[in-house]
Amino acid sequence: MSLDSHAPAGFRSLTTPVYRGSTTLFDDAGSLRDDWRPDRTPYAYGLHGTPTTFELAGRIADLEGARYALITPGGQAAIALIYLAFAGAGDHVLTPRNAYGPNQALAHDLLARLGIEVELYDPLIGGDIERLFRPNTRLVWCESPGSVTMEIQDVPAIAAAARRAGAVCALDNTYAAGVLFDAFAHGVDVSMQALTKYVGGHSDLLLGSVSTRDEGCYEALGRARELLGHAVSPDDCSLALRGLQTLGVRLAHLEASTLRVAHWLAGRPEIARVLHPALASCPGHELWARDFTGSASLFSIVFADRHDRDAVHGFVNRLSLFKIGYSWGGVTSLATAGDETPRDYPGYLVRLNIGLEDPEDLVADLDQALASMKA
Repeated sequence: MSLDSHAPAGFRSLTTPVYRGSTTLFDDAGSLRDDWRPDRTPYAYGLHGTPTTFELAGRIADLEGARYALITPGGQAAIALIYLAFAGAGDHVLTPRNAYGPNQALAHDLLARLGIEVELYDPLIGGDIERLFRPNTRLVWCESPGSVTMEIQDVPAIAAAARRAGAVCALDNTYAAGVLFDAFAHGVDVSMQALTKYVGGHSDLLLGSVSTRDEGCYEALGRARELLGHAVSPDDCSLALRGLQTLGVRLAHLEASTLRVAHWLAGRPEIARVLHPALASCPGHELWARDFTGSASLFSIVFADRHDRDAVHGFVNRLSLFKIGYSWGGVTSLATAGDETPRDYPGYLVRLNIGLEDPEDLVADLDQALASMKA
């Protein structure tokens, strides 16, 4: 059989095709229009998205129970987009002290130079946050649990206070992967997550998402995203679409494995405290039990104060299955040790991400590292 210069029609696949392109074509001069909203102009320019991008956005919106979702080049890009969409020079923003480190760095560096004041608040403040609002407060951030010290926030109370003050309430919902905590049912206006983590699931992509049910929030976010030029890779979007297919299975396995490891560590004399939302030793545990449908792979341990910085770093260095590196939510277990002890804990803190290895092998790895530390 001879083939002409075109592929035959009729190909059907279970996967979403990867559509790449910067220039998109119009039927005629009169229909040429540059518009970021796909419901007004489906494909104006590759910067705004391709069918692959929009498919991922639609699935994230469905996953979170949102009306709209935008895809960004990474989680930090999603955070910056929310700040710049809702705050400007002379405005006041409230951000919890347990927020993701680059979030705080953005606040104290670039946003401060732009005239946006970011005030840090106690993540366990709950409804008392109302006393911190000012006439110029435009945005309130939540992060529950915090990505290091793991406090669970009373998000419904904070969101209600923000609504009364006329401020937007945004949540970093990365830990919950958009499914373990229903942001919009608990009053949040804007939810973001780093798709790099659980949605991607394999430590091989960088993406973020911002979701909302509110038309006004969507317009503000979409316009800011267009002006910032937040283009995303359709290849990364394709990997995220693949990750979504196994998200539920992975989260269930990660929860069970992580609980096994966390409960084992809670019984070790070297460990003063285990900061896992499902354990009573974690600040805000009762709020987790009230608001969450499960737990994920990330938690922290606080060493007894007799172990100094060198001893704790030595423990991390002696781990074998656990690798040392940033990020989390992938198939490989990770450990990170900080040089400072946050939240006034008396001992040094190590953050652990549990991957897809056999949990008994991970326990054995931790056991040998702790035994060496003791010796």
